[in-house]
Amino acid sequence: MKSYLVGGAVRDKLLNYPANDRDWVVVGATVEEMEAAGYKLVGNDFPVFLHPDTHEEYALARTERKSAHGYKGFSVSASPEVTLEQDLLRRDLTINAMAEDENGELIDPFNGRTDLENRVFRHVSEAFTEDPLRVLRVARYMARYHHLGFRIAEETMSLMKDIVAQGEIQHLVAERIWQETDRAIGENQPQRYFQVLRECGALKIILPEVDVLFGVPQTKEYHPEIDTGIHTMMVLEQAARLSSDNAVRFAALLHDLGKGTTPENEWPKHIGHEERGVPLVKAVCKRLKTPNPFRDLAVVVARYHLHYHRAAELRDDTFLSTLENLDAFRRPERFEQFLLACEADSRGRTGFENAAFDQPTIYRVAFAAAQKITAQPFLQQGLKGTDIADAIRQCRIESIKQARQPYR
Repeated sequence: MKSYLVGGAVRDKLLNYPANDRDWVVVGATVEEMEAAGYKLVGNDFPVFLHPDTHEEYALARTERKSAHGYKGFSVSASPEVTLEQDLLRRDLTINAMAEDENGELIDPFNGRTDLENRVFRHVSEAFTEDPLRVLRVARYMARYHHLGFRIAEETMSLMKDIVAQGEIQHLVAERIWQETDRAIGENQPQRYFQVLRECGALKIILPEVDVLFGVPQTKEYHPEIDTGIHTMMVLEQAARLSSDNAVRFAALLHDLGKGTTPENEWPKHIGHEERGVPLVKAVCKRLKTPNPFRDLAVVVARYHLHYHRAAELRDDTFLSTLENLDAFRRPERFEQFLLACEADSRGRTGFENAAFDQPTIYRVAFAAAQKITAQPFLQQGLKGTDIADAIRQCRIESIKQARQPYR
């Protein structure tokens, strides 16, 4: 019975990159022997255990054989006879098929270290095509490591395209798609995830609402990059610069979905795209089963991002209505998320990445002024019911007017 550190922990150690988890493979053991040694069995699909002290995951060495569609369509064999090399052979990329023994010696049967040094994502074997989830995982690795100079080997990209062409992506369940997408959105360069998915053809299956944006023109005066899909990727990139909040980044990704429904004879203008985008955002979130806070933020960003851009031009009562519709007075934290996603929209344009914008300041100053207006003075005056609400509203409108005056 021998244990080996495997996968991402070995890869990231060699890269001198922060590692999140440490996974182990155990060779030469049975389930009974692991449990007798104090390990707790937690795996459902194959034998995975938690170490009694460190609680790190230890999996029995195993082989896999494709038996049905999807990422779960495998027959798994885990026995003491399975070798370390057999276990590593079933893995996705060579850089993930390395192991380290108890003495810290590297075991690298598929030249993963060479690919790591050359910054190449390369599949271990043709069995790569058996798991469609690997398409998303390689795309996520690009979001994580592209800034280090990584690229996808041509032959691996070819296999990814084959997986898509064979219809395997359709067999992925929503939970796994969202899990990979959510993790990718949180990486260093989340836009790379969607760019890779588009290159291999998977984006039009997973997120057709985003895929259709590529090739849709916008007014050059406001969007020097012209292409809506390119703009969307630039907005996501800026959102990652501005915030580590995945909900903000996700909202930035979906903010312009309505432009994909603009009739071609109306291009490059997209009048009403904000409201047209709302049902599309809701459909995406329902299909991917995103958390409700992600959906709610993405909806208000899609619906009101032009109100943000017109912060100095809106009528004072419209400005207050926007704050109310954003639920800013009850949920100031989501109001801040909204501002960040919209600022990313401003900056996600060629030449505007580092420009100065007044909108965030206008909204924060005006909101702070309106927030100071409470019911207490009007209660003391003897007002009741709707009269109090009307008085609060009028005072808030006036406070917003005064706060925005320097920016008009």
